Amino acid sequence: MSKNCHTIHQWFNGMKKHSFPFNEQEIPLNGVYILFEKGEFAHSTSRIVRIGTHTGNNQLCSRLFQHFLNENKDRSIFRKNIGRALLNKDKDSFLEQWEIDLTTKNAKELHSNSVDFIKQKETEKRVTKYIQDNFSFVVFQVDDKDQRLEIESKIISTVSLCDECKSSETWLGNFSPKEKIRKSGLWLVNELWKTPLSDKDMIELKQMLNIK
Repeated sequence: MSKNCHTIHQWFNGMKKHSFPFNEQEIPLNGVYILFEKGEFAHSTSRIVRIGTHTGNNQLCSRLFQHFLNENKDRSIFRKNIGRALLNKDKDSFLEQWEIDLTTKNAKELHSNSVDFIKQKETEKRVTKYIQDNFSFVVFQVDDKDQRLEIESKIISTVSLCDECKSSETWLGNFSPKEKIRKSGLWLVNELWKTPLSDKDMIELKQMLNIK
């Protein structure tokens, strides 16, 4: 077991948790979010299942809305991965169409006759319901972009490297077509198994979280 992973699980689970609908006035303009999912436990508490942040200035709340509310899987890789797992679990052939990136106008025109947009809308609503019903999160403020990205990466690595942070048998992510999601137990494919939080990082993180 990772001592630092155990510690951050206690810290984050001791913070104010938000769920949908959340009060955006309680969300800092810039920061990192930690997601928990119903039915997932580790270190005698709720298991961290995703760590994320944002790149644009003052965009933390906007990023959370993209995950929880904005029904566009091409604007949220988290939503796309939830959809992948739901469709794969059902052995639904629409998964192939779900993979198509329709971000640009050209892409929409190119695939206008090959994508079932009614089914896509239904799947988006299903993803929204799953996320809103099953996820809660905590946030902490980090104003500097580089610092946000570094702390995000190190928390991801700390959790992914921990032997105790295992998914339950019924975790939806076990149906993901992405091996890294299944293997890590996290709704992530980037920054896994890299550089974890050092003891110095833990001291700095504790200060960020205002933990006495």
